[in-house]
Order: sequence, then structure tokens, then C-alpha cells
Amino acid sequence: MKANRLYFKLLVLTGLIISALSGCASPKLYSVNMKYDATQVAPPAYLKAESKGGAIIAVAEFTDKRVIADKKVIGRVVEKNGTNIMVFPKYVEATKAVSDGVKDYLNKAEYQVADKITLWDLTEENIPQISAKLLIGGSIDAMEIICRRGFPTNSYSAKIRLNIVFADISEGHVVYTRRVEATSSHEHVSFSEERMGNYMSILLGEAIRNVFEDKAVAAKIREVTVR
Repeated sequence: MKANRLYFKLLVLTGLIISALSGCASPKLYSVNMKYDATQVAPPAYLKAESKGGAIIAVAEFTDKRVIADKKVIGRVVEKNGTNIMVFPKYVEATKAVSDGVKDYLNKAEYQVADKITLWDLTEENIPQISAKLLIGGSIDAMEIICRRGFPTNSYSAKIRLNIVFADISEGHVVYTRRVEATSSHEHVSFSEERMGNYMSILLGEAIRNVFEDKAVAAKIREVTVR
């Protein structure tokens, strides 16, 4: 009898210790790699560059117009106990991730794109005078991933909304704007930062693809770059 009581006490104590350690082990934040992978991208034929030459397209770092206190945050994880833990980009901020994604897509379309990301506030009076014909910039109006931990599955929902602005550098004016939005939702038994990063990377790719699959965008790019 005494042995059974001792065993029961040890079992309860072990459970309390494990519970306490699990609570202490909860992360203070999550970080995800949302870099857009354009290696498998196949841009539409009507977008492809007609000729090759110098750097004819420049990309500006996107501005973050989200109305949030900390613009480094790109989402949150709602733990099983209801705690909200913020999600941050792992390697580059969201504005740079979008700009890099636009560059990578244009490179796949065989355009010559300036290596250096420039700065632009999207106004015509401040179009930078650089060695390129076309300047592409824009704003992030929404970007968020939310994961709700649960059992037996975890639910993921994400959205990205972008405003893309195209400017003719030599003429000094904006020639086209394009707004796109992409959303996704998933249920999965596993949870990881890598999975969240993959979902955001895929969604960013979808938003960028939506920008350039607009034939009016392709026409404007060709109009400015072949001049």
C-alpha cells in the first residue's frame, strides 16, 4: 500500500515538473523565412523581354503602409492556452522580401534588372534619376499569417495585399498602378516555423504572379523599356 502511494506521488510530481518545464519552454516569438523562390516560375510569354541590354528596370524597396504598432511583425500564433505569440521575418524585413521577389520574377522573364534596390516614396516629383528606363515600387497594404494551435490539427490563414506602381524614369511620371490580393487557409496536423514560412513564401509568389499576369502591365513594361 505504501509503495502504491509513493508511486502515485512520484507520478503526480513528475507530471507537475513536465508541465512547468513545458510552460517555461514556450517561445517569446516565432521567426519565419518568407523568401519567395522563383526558380520554378514560368512567366507568361507575353511578358517576356523582347531584347537584352543594360539595366532597364529598377526596383524600389516597398513601403509598409500597414496600420500596426510594430511593422516588423507579420503575424501571430495563438497557442492552445490562448497566448498570442508574434511572428517576425527571419532574414529580411517584409518590404525587402517583396522587392526581392519582384526582382526575381522579372529576371525569370529575362529582363535586365538593376542589382541595387533603390528608394522611392511613390510620388512623381521624387522619381529617382537612375540608369534604368522603368521603375517599379509599391506598398504593402496588408500582410499577415495567423496560426491557431489545436488538436488534432492546426489552422493557418494568411493574406497579402500589395499596391504596385510603375514609373517611366525618363518622362518622370507614373504610367500604371496595380492592386492585388492573395489569401490562403490550411489545416495541418503539424506545426513549425518552417511551415509558416513556406505558406507565406507561396502566397507572396501568388501575389507577385497576379501583378505580372495582367496583360496591361506587360504592355506598359514593353512600351517603356523598348523605347
